[in-house]
Amino acid sequence: MLNSLKHFVTSNLRKVEDINRKYAAPQIHMSKMVRISLLFLRLYLLLLVGLLVYKFITLIR
Repeated sequence: MLNSLKHFVTSNLRKVEDINRKYAAPQIHMSKMVRISLLFLRLYLLLLVGLLVYKFITLIR
């Protein structure tokens, strides 16, 4: 039982490692405008998360 569980985990770990190795480098070329847009989206996401944390902290008090 324990041996089959160990085999299951190791085989799935190998599959995940193979997938991560395959997609480690981006396959497509992004233009400068796309990179800038993604940067703004990340900053916007961080702002929204910050506002959610701020709202949560002010609600606790």
